[in-house]
Amino acid sequence: MLILETLIALFLHDTIIRPYVGDVLAPIFLYCLVRGGLLISPKRAAMGVLLISYLIECLQYFHLLALLGWQHHRLVAVLLGNHFEWADLLAYTGGVALALLAEGMVRARSTARNEWLGTSG
Repeated sequence: MLILETLIALFLHDTIIRPYVGDVLAPIFLYCLVRGGLLISPKRAAMGVLLISYLIECLQYFHLLALLGWQHHRLVAVLLGNHFEWADLLAYTGGVALALLAEGMVRARSTARNEWLGTSG
């Protein structure tokens, strides 16, 4: 997902995929990293990812990269972004909601399979 996100940010300059799909995928990627690396509940992971996403967007509002003199560092600009958009906050929220929905579906399927097999866990 990191490679996909990077490719979108570097090479796509359209009006839908880069600004919206990329912003939906970013918190999904972070959510997967958090859930894969930390033993915390899905809700806590989702809230943490959403707060981090919002914080990064707020830092864009205050032009953090320009304040630090990093606006010309392409990798940093790609990873942190450099342009605030209100719609990005909605995209991040949608991405986290999709991650939670997917996790819920996987858990429900696993539970159903375990019940059918007569096993627990």
